[in-house]
Amino acid sequence: MVVKKRCEWAISDPIYIKYHDTEWGVPLYDDNNLFEFLVLDGAQAGLSWLTILKKRENYRLAFDNFNPEKIAVYTDRKISRLLADKGIIRNRLKIISAIRNAKAFLAVQEKYNGFSKYIWQFTNGRIIKNRWRQPTDLPAKTKESTAMSKALKQDGFNFVGPVICYAFMQAAGMVNDHLVDCFRYSEV
Repeated sequence: MVVKKRCEWAISDPIYIKYHDTEWGVPLYDDNNLFEFLVLDGAQAGLSWLTILKKRENYRLAFDNFNPEKIAVYTDRKISRLLADKGIIRNRLKIISAIRNAKAFLAVQEKYNGFSKYIWQFTNGRIIKNRWRQPTDLPAKTKESTAMSKALKQDGFNFVGPVICYAFMQAAGMVNDHLVDCFRYSEV
C-alpha cells in the first residue's frame, strides 16, 4: 500500500485530510467562494482552522450560504439569532465583521468589476509557487498579504490583518504552500 505524503498539519484529523486533499491551495476565482473564505478566515482569528472547518456547514446555514447580498442587510434581530447559534463562533465582533465585510465586498465587486479580479491583483494574477521543505519554512505573512491587508482595510473590510490575509491566500490558492514533498504540491 502506497501512503500519500501530506503536509504535516493535514494528518491528524479526517476533516483536515479531506480539506487538504481537495481544497487547500486550489486557486479560487469564484467571488462567492472567495467571500466564504474571507469570512471563515476572519472567524478563525485566535482559533484553530480545524475548529472552523468543523463548524463550516453550520456557518453556511447560519450565514445564508455566504450570500453577501443577504449578509449585508442583516438586522439586529438576525445578529441576536447568530449570537445564540451554538453551531458557529458566537463572537459579536466577528459576526459584525462578517456583515461589514459583506457590504465592503459588494462595493469592491462593483468598483473593480468583480472581487476575484480585485483580490488576485496582489499576486499580479498569478499563483505564487513556493518551495517550502519544512513546516517551519512557511511565513505567517508576506509583503503581498501585508499589501492586501492594507488595501482591504482602506476599502472598508476588517478582521483582515496580514496574517489572516496570508491564511486566506493559502486557502484560496493564491500561493502554493504545500511542502515540496506533499503529493498536492505538483497537483496545484
